[in-house]
Amino acid sequence: MSILANRLSAVKPSPTVAVTAKAAELKAQGLDVIGLGAGEPDFDTPDHIKAAGKEAIDKGQTKYTPPQGTPALRKAIVDKFKRENGLDYKTEQVTVGVGGKQVIFNAFLATVQEGDEVIVPAPYWVSYPDIVLMCGGTPVFVPCGENNRFKLSAEALEAAITPKTKWVVLNSPNNPTGAAYTEAELKALTDVLLKHPHVWIMTDDMYEHLVYDDFKFTTPCQIEPKLLDRTLTMNGVSKAFSMTGWRLGYACGPVELIKAMNMIQSQSATHPASMTQAATVAALDGPMDFLVPRNATFKERRDIAVKMLNEAPGITCQVPEGAFYVYPSCAGAIGKTTPKGRKLETDTDFVGALLEEALVAVVQGAAFGLSPYFRISYATSTEALTEACARIQKFCASLK
Repeated sequence: MSILANRLSAVKPSPTVAVTAKAAELKAQGLDVIGLGAGEPDFDTPDHIKAAGKEAIDKGQTKYTPPQGTPALRKAIVDKFKRENGLDYKTEQVTVGVGGKQVIFNAFLATVQEGDEVIVPAPYWVSYPDIVLMCGGTPVFVPCGENNRFKLSAEALEAAITPKTKWVVLNSPNNPTGAAYTEAELKALTDVLLKHPHVWIMTDDMYEHLVYDDFKFTTPCQIEPKLLDRTLTMNGVSKAFSMTGWRLGYACGPVELIKAMNMIQSQSATHPASMTQAATVAALDGPMDFLVPRNATFKERRDIAVKMLNEAPGITCQVPEGAFYVYPSCAGAIGKTTPKGRKLETDTDFVGALLEEALVAVVQGAAFGLSPYFRISYATSTEALTEACARIQKFCASLK
């Protein structure tokens, strides 16, 4: 008899982590692998944020904090939402977690019961459905095709809602596609949600500050304040502030939900590291001017990737509005054979052969719920990205 719980049977390891690990393994063997799998900025944490973390350690701020975060951090989060998003929250409406992933986990664990459905637009970040499954719910996938720029339409949302729907997850800019919703597109979705008061909304705004071409970011409750009493507005410092390893996500929502999430937090991780909380205060309250040159670099990389991928035989790639991913189609390569005799029947085959024969690590679209595509993270050096795209071009040209 296995010691493992039955709930694990429906859960799989993170595919993005697996790709990164495989690339590292091949590199350790001396192979010149270029990894484009990890969603992690190659920029360092800004100096003023690092200094705040060091100062907290030097001042002895290394003790327990409240599960919901320090008073200074909760105030900084409330101020951020007011200043940047026009949302009015109180400090008792704040929750913090060890990364955004734990915030999502706490929210679903506090609310999702057997039989509850969670609408997950596809392509989706790989962790959403597995967290739903671990909490006993049923993820309901809504395909959002390339013809709609990988975005959920009002019609598709309306069709997916049932009496069992507990949550809908909205992620903009999106991981894995980089697609971001305009105000008009969000308005169409919030109009649908107003008609279904039993449906809660989780917004994953982690890539809020990584947008290009004068795109204006908007979060759903800015569009429709009437949804505030059933929306969890989630964000974090991992991506824009290059703080992936610091591990801090945060959210604001209705008091009843936040209290339940903080109770779960008190019985699990307790709280994010105290020095991370201090560094996050500096991030949220401090200057944001460092984003201007960084976003200019991300945009340059995005444009290089899109151009070079569209020049690869059998590959087509849309121009995304934000984040640091592109989500090209490899439909034109399916059915072909590699120089080493491997038949490409799926995007998983394509990605596997690309790693083994061209030494480029990307993530298959199947991991994100929409095939035949693959995700490239351009949060790497411009030189490495250019070389990787050249290898993809050569690999695709070699297919028969």
